[in-house]
Amino acid sequence: MTSQRISQGFVITTAVAAAALMLTACGPSQPQTQGTATPGTTTQGTNSASPSATPASPDASQSPPSSTTPPAPALCKAATLSAATDASGGGAAGSVYMKLNLTNTGTAPCLLKGYPGVSLTADADGAPIGAAATRDETTPVADVLLAPDQTGTAVLRYTQAANYSDCTLTDAAGYRIYPPEDTASLFLPQPTSACTNANIALLSVGAFQPA
Repeated sequence: MTSQRISQGFVITTAVAAAALMLTACGPSQPQTQGTATPGTTTQGTNSASPSATPASPDASQSPPSSTTPPAPALCKAATLSAATDASGGGAAGSVYMKLNLTNTGTAPCLLKGYPGVSLTADADGAPIGAAATRDETTPVADVLLAPDQTGTAVLRYTQAANYSDCTLTDAAGYRIYPPEDTASLFLPQPTSACTNANIALLSVGAFQPA
């Protein structure tokens, strides 16, 4: 009888111990340490910053327009010029000083710069007679911008052919005039005497200036 009670008590004690072990195994797990993030959650206690936004690239269409330099005016050409002389400059020592005027007859501005080519000629289509005009460099070269109907002027000197004893005289119908850097010419009717001698320079001309 006594051994039966002891046996029953041992069984009960063993069952209680087994239940205690099971309760311990099923107890709450240890809390997670801060700084260990569970996937899908935000970690607390850290200062992680969100990535900065990438700056937008500038729009090419908003770029400031580039400045452009207007094209330079073209040189004046014989096709859009008219020629005239003004002999009000007087004369000295057998020479006549006159203004050679070229006027822009075109519809656009043009640049008259440098020395004209001038020679005496037998007619509008004839060849030059004698020597062409030499350059008088007393006046410096200038940029003469001619708007339509504006005029540039150069001083033209004509020396009397009779002043030269060795001059072979001939009649000239006028002047052939080449604008600076142009291969076309203008004819200015103005009858005078010329020398056929190529070594006698009856003409000299200066650079163009504003009228």
